[in-house]
Amino acid sequence: MTNTEKPAIGFIGLGLMGSAMVARLQSLGYPMTVIAHKKREAVEAAVTRGAIEAKSPGELARASQIVMLCVDTSASVEANMFGPEGVIANIRPGSLVIDFGTSIPQSTLKLEAALRVKGSSMMDAPLGRTPDHAIDGLLNIMSAGSEEDFNRAKPVFEDLGENVFHVGTISVGHTLKLINNFFAMTTVCALSEAFAMADLAGLNRKTLYNVMASGPLHSGMMDFIKANAIDGTKDMLAFSIANARKDIGYYSNMADDLGAPSFMSPATKQVMSLAFSSGWGDNMVPEMVDFVTSTFAKK
Repeated sequence: MTNTEKPAIGFIGLGLMGSAMVARLQSLGYPMTVIAHKKREAVEAAVTRGAIEAKSPGELARASQIVMLCVDTSASVEANMFGPEGVIANIRPGSLVIDFGTSIPQSTLKLEAALRVKGSSMMDAPLGRTPDHAIDGLLNIMSAGSEEDFNRAKPVFEDLGENVFHVGTISVGHTLKLINNFFAMTTVCALSEAFAMADLAGLNRKTLYNVMASGPLHSGMMDFIKANAIDGTKDMLAFSIANARKDIGYYSNMADDLGAPSFMSPATKQVMSLAFSSGWGDNMVPEMVDFVTSTFAKK
């Protein structure tokens, strides 16, 4: 595919992950429109590389064939999508919207229905891995939507991701991601407590890790937490406690909507909420071990 064949992309949400994705797409020659973000550095860097800065989501939508969002909450997605200067009111017929964030499935279904009325379509495509992987085009992408939209977006997904999955119809990607993040953050909290309890018991953290990691408990998530707990590297997993807490809340709401009792998520949500209310929201998830350790020390 030559540069002239690449679709014009509008990108909303230049945080840690979004700015890395924008840099990757620009390096491959995609025409790019971006919108102001609370951290101006990423927007200014994108503009320096040739992006156009739009003044509103509507202006961005009018300039784009594919609108991408990578924002923090479903409320933020809806704020950019609805309203007279939102994406939906201004989108060009035949355009595609892709939500790369972790959103509430029911919200995704509502947005897709509104876009269909406008003659455009939507996919949810939540992500796995880190901003460093995004820079190198090595993300995991859990895309959901029609087969036609997936085939249209697949070349772009493959420029961003190493492992690209088409997991089902619209909103299934967000459902899968919430289940994935529930499992991941429950592992984080359990392992953080394990390291903190080892400290109290006088057991060396490295000894604990070496024994646990030699068997079936070993995982990538274990190594992210170990990186901080033992090696002092806090940001190997660049995912904030505030975002983790939000995702667990979304998972809990989804369970309620499905009429199912969630046995495990209340404990994970409680410890994440305690960390958040104690001022740890902007800290990275691997620092949960520090929060639990500090909480134990106060007892």
